Amino acid sequence: MKIITLNANGIRAAERKGLFNWFKNQQADVLCIQETKAHLNQLDPQVFIPQGYHFYQADAQKKGYSGVSIYSKTQPEKVNYGIGWEPFDSEGRWIEIDLGHVVVISLYLPSGSAKEERQDFKYICMEKLEPVLHRLIQSGKPFIVCGDWNIAHKKIDIKNWRGNLKNSGFLPEERAWMTKLFEEFGLVDAFRVVEPGEHQYSWWSNRGQAWANNTGWRIDYHITSPCLKDKIKSAHIYKDERFSDHAPVIIEYVSLA
Repeated sequence: MKIITLNANGIRAAERKGLFNWFKNQQADVLCIQETKAHLNQLDPQVFIPQGYHFYQADAQKKGYSGVSIYSKTQPEKVNYGIGWEPFDSEGRWIEIDLGHVVVISLYLPSGSAKEERQDFKYICMEKLEPVLHRLIQSGKPFIVCGDWNIAHKKIDIKNWRGNLKNSGFLPEERAWMTKLFEEFGLVDAFRVVEPGEHQYSWWSNRGQAWANNTGWRIDYHITSPCLKDKIKSAHIYKDERFSDHAPVIIEYVSLA
């Protein structure tokens, strides 16, 4: 089972850069998109819904902002839009599909870099996600939370860690929360199960020569239930083409059906 996640930084912009031509050749089972920045009625189905895929999207109330979507070859048994907390859900940050044998989620956790109020909101979102993750664990069904978590967990996940110790996305409180998910909740960072090496990043600032110098952050994850740890076959960050300031994170799992 091949699952891809990408923060598109605008799905229409990513399409113009060739995202869907590339995606058609991937033969992926699921594609999770974050930061669609477009409402469903703004997307031409012939362009944005490749043949053979079921498409679901959670839009932000604000136009041109946030939004998450999922493409799936298999028609879901159930689709959940949001986590049941209006301030988070009104920004289009969670969509969840139940494929019967596995649940897949597209998540876009807020960035706190714009201003202090947004960092405070990010912390509240982190807190609100905990019971949601507990619900998923307690359901007993395998699940994968794909998306832009806007947190680089460890020093290995960010090139300039010394210079970012006081910046949103690498704050001690954020990193400790990720550790809590992995150590206390038992969740799994799927990429790191099979790719332990350095210099593996999924986002690069548009400032300076970040892309050229690979001065990046790994903030896009597949975070799975504990039972999937042994099902992770391969992981890859695709950088041959650029569809966004993020790169697609591709993970193949042993058949989960």
